[in-house]
Amino acid sequence: MVWEEVLAKFKELFGDEGEIGVYFAPGRVNMIGEHTDYNGGHVFPCALTIGTYGVARKREDKKLRFYSMNFENLGILESSVEGLKPEKEADWTNYPKGVMWAFGEKGMKVEQGMDLVLFGNIPNGSGLSSSASVEVLTGFILRDMFGFDVTNQDLALIGQYSENKFNGVNCGIMDQFAIAMGKKDHAIFLDTATLKYEYAPIKLENAKIVISCSNKKRGLGDSKYNERRSECETALAQIGETIGINTLGDLTEEEFEQYKGAIKDEVCQKRAKHAVYENQRTIKAVEALKNNDVALFGELMNASHVSLRDDYEVTGIELDTLVEEAWKIDGVIGSRMTGAGFGGCTVSIVKNDAVDTFIEKVGAAYQEKIGYAADFYVVEIGDGPVKIK
Repeated sequence: MVWEEVLAKFKELFGDEGEIGVYFAPGRVNMIGEHTDYNGGHVFPCALTIGTYGVARKREDKKLRFYSMNFENLGILESSVEGLKPEKEADWTNYPKGVMWAFGEKGMKVEQGMDLVLFGNIPNGSGLSSSASVEVLTGFILRDMFGFDVTNQDLALIGQYSENKFNGVNCGIMDQFAIAMGKKDHAIFLDTATLKYEYAPIKLENAKIVISCSNKKRGLGDSKYNERRSECETALAQIGETIGINTLGDLTEEEFEQYKGAIKDEVCQKRAKHAVYENQRTIKAVEALKNNDVALFGELMNASHVSLRDDYEVTGIELDTLVEEAWKIDGVIGSRMTGAGFGGCTVSIVKNDAVDTFIEKVGAAYQEKIGYAADFYVVEIGDGPVKIK
């Protein structure tokens, strides 16, 4: 068991006296609905059975001592619950510290420090939301330790708030929501404008979800993520003068085609087109699953990738290679990039008897074209955060 190794590491570093809690929060993958979450559209993510393990103990003083088994070279990073602010030298600990700060901003001040050891089995920088997993995990630990009166949905919103305001990444709500609200064998059909959601079962009788990690590292804050977001805001402001809407997600494809001329800049128009069409694709995809039409779901995944490549321009050669090679293989129902793009991962639905061929052939073609290897994960859909012991 992974958590037992994390607990052993905690005791080795920080001793075994006092009340020690063991926790887990999942990573997530978004099946369809990309770059719609900050455009008031729908998303369709699910929590995974891989994620972040945390072992924590409350301290009597104000000191924070953090250690990550993924970044052992950094050793124990120390700070304090007083005067929390983002610091370059704090490295990954800016995520848990950001959540503590956000709790304080919401009127729940963290008065005591903690010792914390983390281990994530999400590939780092893969786009499976390792940062959001750490944020939700931290919030879950704080609620358990200090008895804060917050729901799992609140934990998602606090995590997003900390990433926006403390860590300076203008992310939408999807990642934290999918992780905090995960349900085994279900994806979450979430309207990001209203936070209304429903669970939709993902029944893949003879197929698996395969995640292909490009191993091209990217940092969200310094990628073009914020730029895409402002292009959509420009488009919304211009089209909103013609037709009264609050978000791009309010538009149907027909309405967009009718009024798109109001968006003066050609690039902003392409960005808005993706946001509108991707939202509608997501609605159709969930309907397809309800009708047990996995083939249509796959076609919509493929169309999503094309739109992200051509209209939103967030794919790049690595992700395009993974997807285009996947499309060549018999038994691939659908494949697309997932996450913010510019590196990270693709998600594919692959028939059981084609999984080995998929990994072998896509892997070989990627290595040949890109010059380094991709990693492949056959994943299961899991629950939200838990206290293990």
